[in-house]
Amino acid sequence: MGDMARRISKVDVNDLIKTLNEAYAEEWLAYYQYFLGAKLVQGILRPNIVEEFEEHARQECEHASMVADRIIQLGGTPVLNPDDFSKLAKCKYDEPINEDTFSLVKQNLDAERCAIGRYQGICDLTFGKDYETYRLSEHILKEEIEHEQEMEDFIKDMTTAKNYYQSTSTN
Repeated sequence: MGDMARRISKVDVNDLIKTLNEAYAEEWLAYYQYFLGAKLVQGILRPNIVEEFEEHARQECEHASMVADRIIQLGGTPVLNPDDFSKLAKCKYDEPINEDTFSLVKQNLDAERCAIGRYQGICDLTFGKDYETYRLSEHILKEEIEHEQEMEDFIKDMTTAKNYYQSTSTN
């Protein structure tokens, strides 16, 4: 499997598979973080945030599938044991301490920023050396950047609402 894919890559394929397996583990943790957040979230903008978290969970699952496919194309094996996800991941899953919208959105914002760093690193590693992995990473990077923007927008909206409420309740 993946003989030509391995031969045409101009990066150390074993290192690349290791990095992709870390990203694969992170995608499953991100999926779970969004999935669980959508179930637990409470407070302002809840319906909008549930919808967004569910969409992001689906996309993180799609990312995991794409990364797994690429690992296999390169002759590797995706992480087989979910217990290893947390051990491999540099972008960690943070269990929800608070179920309020602001806390969960902030938690996901931090995770998205880590994911952006991960995929920018893979793009840097593979640019001009492994076109297929580069395209895959570029695609995922674009979606992670969109996720970051959406989480930032929610935080701005919640901060604006909080400030408005405080200004009207003191008058």
